Amino acid sequence: MAVLEEVKGILKDVLQLGGQADALNESSPLLGAIPEFDSMAVVTVITAIEERFGIEVDDDDITAEIFETVGNLCEFINENTA
Repeated sequence: MAVLEEVKGILKDVLQLGGQADALNESSPLLGAIPEFDSMAVVTVITAIEERFGIEVDDDDITAEIFETVGNLCEFINENTA
């Protein structure tokens, strides 16, 4: 399954977006655009990404830019799973 679809599934589950998640694409904004995406949700999303993709995200690697768009988040995952 493509990283984008996996990320959309994680966001759908963590943020309880329901059908809204289907409309997400790589250019969809995250931080500041989705009210449910607060600091606690960021931590939960990171944990879910670590578990799903088998990576370890260092606290120093976490920036607001990564969570700016769905595409940025996918790119971050691709860079850390390669």
